[in-house]
Amino acid sequence: MGKLTTKGVQKLIRESKPALTNDGDGLYLKIGKSGGASWIYRFRWNGKLRDMGLGSCSETPLSEARELTANNRKLVKQGTDPLEARVEETEEEAVRITFTTCAARYIKAHRRSWRNIKHARQWVSTLKSYARPKIGNKPIDEINTQDVLEILTPIWTKKNETAKRVQGRVENILDYAAAHGFRDPVNPARWRGHLDKLLAKPSRIQKVNHHPAMPYDEAADFLKVVQEYSSMSSKALQFLILTATRTSEVLNSEWDELDLNNATWTIPADRMKANREHRVPLSRQAVELLSNLPRVQGNTYIFAGMKQGRPLSNMSLLQFMRGLGYGPSGEKGNYVPHGFRSSFRDWTGEVTSYPRDVAEMALAHTIENKVEAAYRRGDLFEKRRAMMQEWAVYITD
Repeated sequence: MGKLTTKGVQKLIRESKPALTNDGDGLYLKIGKSGGASWIYRFRWNGKLRDMGLGSCSETPLSEARELTANNRKLVKQGTDPLEARVEETEEEAVRITFTTCAARYIKAHRRSWRNIKHARQWVSTLKSYARPKIGNKPIDEINTQDVLEILTPIWTKKNETAKRVQGRVENILDYAAAHGFRDPVNPARWRGHLDKLLAKPSRIQKVNHHPAMPYDEAADFLKVVQEYSSMSSKALQFLILTATRTSEVLNSEWDELDLNNATWTIPADRMKANREHRVPLSRQAVELLSNLPRVQGNTYIFAGMKQGRPLSNMSLLQFMRGLGYGPSGEKGNYVPHGFRSSFRDWTGEVTSYPRDVAEMALAHTIENKVEAAYRRGDLFEKRRAMMQEWAVYITD
């Protein structure tokens, strides 16, 4: 068998069959009886085979597992037992805890509270790319403001969104270290009252890139064209336009989220941007569209993709629009699926008399005014139902 690939690893994990798959050079992918997947480095020491765990597949990507294997192979060639070396390294870290050690502990402690695996991976990747090269091996109690600025300054104006995330993550890790008594409570990565005096405000750097939106008075003609197609992508795009929801919310929707008898779609909190459950009132047109969709056996997703048990890909709607001549550099306009939320919002403001908060609630936007948010108990569901029906009539009649 040849070298493993990332897709190959994911396939083996999905199959969940107990196995030990050789990647070469002593690296193995181990699938346990319970379905857990981890990396193993197998080497011979004093004539005996020994196994060394390199971490779970969810935390350690294939490329990193190969890097760890290469490092351990060098130790074996140099006459050093990598297992003993790791014990010694752990003992040394216990004396002086580094930023990387503390970051790993923080991530492990908080991983289960995070929304999804992707979020955890982003934590690891951003710290690995930006923080570790600067302060990874530095004792956690020696990190100062200058160290933090050395991380942030090169990317603050070029990649401000990323830089803000890095700043927040470093701040959290240093707070975690202080709470455990590993360092002084004064946090050099604190934004308010500290870094905000040293770095430009993000609001003055960031450019808001709005998704190109089709004018609402063109939406009806566009929808007629889309309805001429019978593909699953065309059905998903129709549903997105009718409900004014986000692409990810539509593509990852599952049948058990629907209550067609009451014309309601309930999106669970873990799939919402604001991490709050969102009820969507379904128009007659949306219910009819859903009722005519086929149900694929073994697939819980409403808009089933080509792969077994998976939804349409996250690029499917954009690719469908590109095929019609829309999207970036499209000859008919640079409109994208997400832009229909803006089309809907413009329609509510310019054509209807619905209050602003009803439209904002339909888009599942967070109420930024804390006082107003505190007093907002309901979700204006019945008012939104009437509004969504009017929208459906506007774009289909």
